[in-house]
Amino acid sequence: MDEGGSDVVLYIYDLTQGMAAMMSQMMLGRHIEGIWHTAVVVFGREYFFGSHGITSCEPGNTVLGQPLKKEVIGQTFIPLPVFTDYVRGLAESTFRGSKYNLKNHNCNTFSEDLCQFLCGIGIPKYILDLPQELLSTQLGQTLLPLIERLGSGGDPTGNFQYESDFIGGGAGGNRAPSPGLEQLNSQIEQARQQSQELNERRNKIRDKIDKTSKKKEKKSKRESKNSTDGDQNSNGMSEGEAESQNGINGVNGSIPPEMLPSEKALKEEEAERLAEEERKKNREQPIIFKEVDPKLELECLVNLVDGKLSEEEQVAVDELHQYLLLGEGAWALGDGFLVFVGRMFRDSSLSTEVRVHLLRALANAALKDDIILLLHQDRREHVLMNFAQDIDKHPPEEQQAIALFMCNLFENDNASEWLLYISEWSYNNQTTSNIRATTKVAVHCLLAACPRLKDIGTALVHNLASKEVKTVVFDDVAVEISMALLQFFNSEPTEEHLYRTMKALAKFALVSPDVPQFIQMIGPHPKTLRGKSERINDLIDQISKKVR
Repeated sequence: MDEGGSDVVLYIYDLTQGMAAMMSQMMLGRHIEGIWHTAVVVFGREYFFGSHGITSCEPGNTVLGQPLKKEVIGQTFIPLPVFTDYVRGLAESTFRGSKYNLKNHNCNTFSEDLCQFLCGIGIPKYILDLPQELLSTQLGQTLLPLIERLGSGGDPTGNFQYESDFIGGGAGGNRAPSPGLEQLNSQIEQARQQSQELNERRNKIRDKIDKTSKKKEKKSKRESKNSTDGDQNSNGMSEGEAESQNGINGVNGSIPPEMLPSEKALKEEEAERLAEEERKKNREQPIIFKEVDPKLELECLVNLVDGKLSEEEQVAVDELHQYLLLGEGAWALGDGFLVFVGRMFRDSSLSTEVRVHLLRALANAALKDDIILLLHQDRREHVLMNFAQDIDKHPPEEQQAIALFMCNLFENDNASEWLLYISEWSYNNQTTSNIRATTKVAVHCLLAACPRLKDIGTALVHNLASKEVKTVVFDDVAVEISMALLQFFNSEPTEEHLYRTMKALAKFALVSPDVPQFIQMIGPHPKTLRGKSERINDLIDQISKKVR
């Protein structure tokens, strides 16, 4: 496994324990290797779907024992907290237990969705293409009770017991849960409630620590070093910090470990959150646009589409309202949301204003940490990036809106790195990718006549160049944007726009050895632009060292 990645492994079980392979030719007239049940193992847990919803357990610790096959699907670099939020969202929507269907929406459907989300790769086709008519045969009817018992989380032998976590979205119907299951669900619910209380108390304590730190910082500026040292206790903390730290320790000790089956995951999430905060603090700050009012954009959108939406599309609008205005997570955006977005993009009977207000609402959503969940859902149909790829075909107002959305995605590392994905797909008889579409939008806006597009374009180019050097590794991308920058310099840009773009050119000249050569061959040489400001002069000096 590469550093920073996690293996995604498909566990493949034969529900017939070899019976299908032996008897299928006789009963069906053709050979079938097995009737497959699959689960996905990632982050040290095995995840699968049945009529109780999404469940996880220790790998290989189900009634079926060890899998017949283990197939490595790929690696995921999605952080554990993002994955956890995604699974919880599925458990409350598409993969609720009540939506389990043995023929059409089963464990293999779930494994396909999870592998696509984690790696962008589906499970083997022979598993998904198992003929539906199999279950109507004598063999299928013989195995049906076994399969249904497995799907319900029960044990065909009556001895099935293992430690597992039911993620959520319980089963529907009239089947009464067993007393053991009720007790388990009760324990899990208590753990969730206490976990929520724990997080709330932690947040309050962190706020207290922040306030104490700020007070201490102000105090240290007013008082001498000796006085400041005297205010600290023997551990180097101020009294307020020590009190807050004791509060954290008290909270951590107040919940019995056995009540937190996912305590390890919570600690990993906390560590990831702290690491993300540290990265944000140390990184080059992106240029984003926070002036969008989500309430206004949603109100305008609703008024424009009133009476023009299906019931499913109206649900999608309600989901967007929950996400933007009611504080719900991105899991609130169901599978049908991107279908709704795609229809808004393609339907020529709808006005430009519909797309503008929808995209501006999404531009506000782009500032949220968990927008990555929606972006990963779009890895199948590429609704958002196909629209971005066609930026030159849209009206100016729509161009501004899609560029604004993409620029705001740089607020968070995960979303900005999604913009740079290199996985390719075919669109309008050409091959494209996220990085190609992002580059096209940046160059188009940079060279546009519209002042607003120029402003967003310079911000996009600045943000692209400010990513870590290891991310922007493609010479052709660096060269393409650099050539656009040289052309942009002829448009008499403002000092702010010139600073953004000169800063980007300096970064690209460092990334690609071809960029300095193009500057020398094509021009204008940046030194001809000296005198705008001292900070621009400093950047020109950096570039000049690379251009011989």
